[in-house]
Amino acid sequence: MNKIYQKEIALNAKSRGFHLVTDEVLSQFPEISEIEIGMFQVFIKHTSAGLTINENADPTVREDFESHINKMVPENQPYYKHTFEGSDDMPAHIKASLMGTSVQIPITNGRLNLGTWQGIYLCEHRNYGGSRKLVLTAFGTGRNH
Repeated sequence: MNKIYQKEIALNAKSRGFHLVTDEVLSQFPEISEIEIGMFQVFIKHTSAGLTINENADPTVREDFESHINKMVPENQPYYKHTFEGSDDMPAHIKASLMGTSVQIPITNGRLNLGTWQGIYLCEHRNYGGSRKLVLTAFGTGRNH
């Protein structure tokens, strides 16, 4: 039997940077355990924060992401026209587009089928982004309990 679950959640506000949020997401979406084989999609409803999947063990990877993306997309550029919301806003929009608004992860036997060192990152590009809303969708073949 096919199953589809969808829920909107709010992540706790995070400081600017790259944050591992896998556990925070999963704790709010136990329905994944009802899927034998399927897909899990995480979509962020914001234009100044993004999502990606990367290293879940060494926190210096997340620090390096922040350092590198700030060099790629610096603040206070004279050619930015969208500056009303602060010097971090237009760069945040560009960074969010580079990172993307969603990730998809296979579900196998009621669990995310991530690699050993993989986790879901919230890429917070604003100095004061606040709580971020995510739409979580899991779909696939139901488990036989």
